[in-house]
Amino acid sequence: MRTEPLCGASPLLVPGDPYSVVVLLQGYAEPEGVGDAVRADGSVTLVLPQTRGPASSHRESPRGSGGAEAALEEAARGPILVDTGGPWAREALLGALAGQGVAPGDVTLVVGTHGHSDHIGNLGLFPGAALLVSHDFCLPGGRYLPHGLGEGQPLRLGPGLEVWATPGHGGQRDVSVVVAGTALGTVVVAGDVFERDGDEDSWQALSEDPAAQERSRKRVLVVADVVVPGHGPPFRVLREALQPETEGGGNSQQEPVVGDEEPALH
Repeated sequence: MRTEPLCGASPLLVPGDPYSVVVLLQGYAEPEGVGDAVRADGSVTLVLPQTRGPASSHRESPRGSGGAEAALEEAARGPILVDTGGPWAREALLGALAGQGVAPGDVTLVVGTHGHSDHIGNLGLFPGAALLVSHDFCLPGGRYLPHGLGEGQPLRLGPGLEVWATPGHGGQRDVSVVVAGTALGTVVVAGDVFERDGDEDSWQALSEDPAAQERSRKRVLVVADVVVPGHGPPFRVLREALQPETEGGGNSQQEPVVGDEEPALH
């Protein structure tokens, strides 16, 4: 297994069915000045269902017996934002959403991978969305619902779309979003489980629970074809191919779309 950067500037679109993934803003972390000062912001990713539910479907707070599972699946019928960046990135976030034809009021679910300010600093832009921040799930208006999320028990949002418990970086309540069925395979939006591609020599120093984070990193790498890290460009996870290529074969996965470019087969 090895990794390599997924080239392309933001926004970077990975088309899929039933969900596409758009990396709206790539996170960064850069030393600044003297000492240990760092200027940073978290990656912001949009998950778009191929077929969106009614625009008003998330306005009503479900009060039936379905509980969190039904409410999450209802919220996932519209655009899903994974992390929001810091409050200093407000205008950049609004512009990136507008570039995808999405207004803040269109977003039906916001997932915050963990509670650091550079990842959930713009939650206030989405008062009409359901919120899953770490392990806390609430509907618009502040109605909190219990759920069974744990390391061995993901939350299902839709076909091939799950939230995983991936503890370590911020403690025991970090989460990642797993999107299967894209043109590049399974995309994992991992928050700070991975700071960036090639972070093996540095992530431990930023982790509240390195042992738990090591488990989370291994779990992600088992399933991911693409990882969106918290503070760097997305990267591919490449595994050795054991079977010979068929005639006229090669990799039939699509390249991601950057800006207005069209995907190309290779």
